[in-house]
Amino acid sequence: MLTGAGALNTLAFAPFTLWWLPFFTLALLVVMLGHVSHWRQAALAGFCYGLGWFGVGISWVHVSIDQFGGLPLIASLGLMALLVAYLALFPALAAALSYRLDNRRRLAGYVSPLLFAASWVGAEWLRSFLLTGFPWLSLGYSQSAAGLADYAPLIGETGITFILAASAAALARLYQPGPTMLRVAPAVLAALVIASSPLLQTVKGWQYSDRNARLVMVQGNIKQELRWQPEQEWPTMLKYLDLTRPHFSSADIVIWPEAAIPQLEPLAEAFLDNLNKAAFYNDAALITGILDYNLKTEQAWNNLIVLGKDTAQASAGHYFYGHANRFSKHHLLPIGEFVPFENWLRALAPIFDLPMSSFTRGSYVQPNLLANDYQLLSAICFEIAFPRQIRANFTADTDFILTVSNDAWFGDSIGPHQHLQIARMRAKEFGKPVLRATNNGITATINADGSIRQRLPQFAEAVLLDTVPLSSGRTWYSRFGDWPLAVCCLFLLALAGFRLRR
Repeated sequence: MLTGAGALNTLAFAPFTLWWLPFFTLALLVVMLGHVSHWRQAALAGFCYGLGWFGVGISWVHVSIDQFGGLPLIASLGLMALLVAYLALFPALAAALSYRLDNRRRLAGYVSPLLFAASWVGAEWLRSFLLTGFPWLSLGYSQSAAGLADYAPLIGETGITFILAASAAALARLYQPGPTMLRVAPAVLAALVIASSPLLQTVKGWQYSDRNARLVMVQGNIKQELRWQPEQEWPTMLKYLDLTRPHFSSADIVIWPEAAIPQLEPLAEAFLDNLNKAAFYNDAALITGILDYNLKTEQAWNNLIVLGKDTAQASAGHYFYGHANRFSKHHLLPIGEFVPFENWLRALAPIFDLPMSSFTRGSYVQPNLLANDYQLLSAICFEIAFPRQIRANFTADTDFILTVSNDAWFGDSIGPHQHLQIARMRAKEFGKPVLRATNNGITATINADGSIRQRLPQFAEAVLLDTVPLSSGRTWYSRFGDWPLAVCCLFLLALAGFRLRR
């Protein structure tokens, strides 16, 4: 039953967006915790819930393992099972911790739901950190466009997860023994908190400004199996150039996706020099993904670089190899961009020896990209799922959050839809428009309030043109991040721990 409840969570996320569903599935888990007699049983309940949650919710990961990993089906399924089991450990930890600290449900009715939420958020924080972190499908993302969405500028996705978990636990109290008031009051309070979400639009902390930017985002739709074939390098680069050329003169910024240029940067200098001149001639800046490789140190980076005009007053295209107006990906994807214990693993199977799978990490904090007088905070691929990294790089001068990706690895699955949903949450948290440029979809422009302005269809060679309004001001979350919530959770857990020792 709990595995099925966890599996239903998938319907709460994009593309299905049944935002109300996790309140009930998580409430079922809390109800079941009231019928166990040991923390190990609580952990098993949480583990079963997690197996369903991640087994279905991130099933799209198997597409890349199966199609590009070079493994027999049984081996790829086994690897996927290990990933799901690892992720299921975190709801198991949350369930065991809340059960143990609640001291067999002897805490006051108001405190018990908060303690469950603190345990849940603590486990989710660990999931976003351990082994480089994988915070995908955090329950708060289910509220990106409805429900608790308007809490995002104040407390972020993590805070929304806390409210969701506390509300689910409060709902579960209705089915647990005890005085009527202690069972009903938490649920009523939770309902009021949920219903109050739209009222918070008046305290979001930002407003639209009178500035805007003309954007051109190019979606090349290059098949993954062709991306690193030497004979496809020039056809790929010329395709992006041909798609861009008709729109150059109408753009302030042109954006190509992650690793759009399939040549290593030091080998592509002639092409980049001409592209730099073309962008400048058209009074534009062009941002593209490209891989850099230092022949002396044998280090590689997954980069974004800016060509053309860095400022509106620039007298020439400012690009040269090694210039500072670039972003190097910090949060590398395990197996895809770095291989732990690679001396042993690379020999085991093709999936551990993929092309371009040994990168150097960029700095955690890097300057915003400067493109035609606009400042863009950058995130490559799943870095957009790490709000604390985004906040660390956010400044008062940031105009856009830019995220580029290549989701061709995951085919026609729900993964790219979930990826776009995460980007929408970042827009709401920081009150800044988000630009999402991808190889094969879903390329989109997102308003500062998280609403989608325009989007391109998946698996289409297309160009997105949009004039995006900028915003001014700062959200509470951009200023204070998760610190207030962290203090609250630590206080609740410490209080329960102290009570347990008495």
